[in-house]
Amino acid sequence: MNIKEIPTANYITVSSLPDADFVINPYTGCPHKCIYCYAEFMKRFTNHTEDWGEFVDIKICDKSISLKSMSKNSSVLIGSVTDAYNPLEKKYKITQRILHELVDCDCKIEILTKSDLVLRDIDLISKMKNIKVGISLNTLDDKFRQKTEIRASSIEHRIEALKKLKEVNVSSYLFMSPIFPGITDFESIIEKLRDYVDYICFENLNLRGGYMPRVLDFIANGYPELLNLYDEIYRKKDIKYWEKLKTRIIEYCKNNGVKYRIYFYHDRIKKNAKK
Repeated sequence: MNIKEIPTANYITVSSLPDADFVINPYTGCPHKCIYCYAEFMKRFTNHTEDWGEFVDIKICDKSISLKSMSKNSSVLIGSVTDAYNPLEKKYKITQRILHELVDCDCKIEILTKSDLVLRDIDLISKMKNIKVGISLNTLDDKFRQKTEIRASSIEHRIEALKKLKEVNVSSYLFMSPIFPGITDFESIIEKLRDYVDYICFENLNLRGGYMPRVLDFIANGYPELLNLYDEIYRKKDIKYWEKLKTRIIEYCKNNGVKYRIYFYHDRIKKNAKK
């Protein structure tokens, strides 16, 4: 893996995301090597020729994060296009340093990660006034995780992370993403984890660009019985599957008292949220 340190002007940038005013990404690239990662588009802004998952740029910035432009209602997402708790964080501790700088700020802080390494900073996180931690997970089958999120934390470790966050009363949520059509069993995941989170987010598997053939090859080799379904969704652009699934998820959550937020096709289907 190609790992190098690069200077950066600032760790925090203005965000165009619907739920974040600012984002912080301490790294460019990610060693998790998820086969479906949308953040592969970041290669356009670097000189890397390596496969996605085979390089990480460590952002080095001596300047402290400025809180002047952030009001009490501002929201900051840590980890929008990279996992701030990827394994290199054990050595570089950039995310930990950033949290120290933000510990007394009044704005809303959110961390989204696939890693139980977030527990290293649980004492620090517990001191923060308005923070929540999201753990991404789309299966309870670690064999599936090993094929699709090759170097990410195990499913067991992520579940334990949610349990420990709950024990110390840190607000947390499950980010069920990406939902693989015909594979992700949303009901079993909800029942396994609903007692450890404040709410559950649902995001569909979006395929475009260079990683679409990679995922479709994975389906062809491992789940050939689903090829027709994936062809309808991703080649013929039929969104009926997602519309029906969204209805099922909403019904299930309402009937079982589960708070939810749905993020399906951000640009084509209006976000449906219940808080």
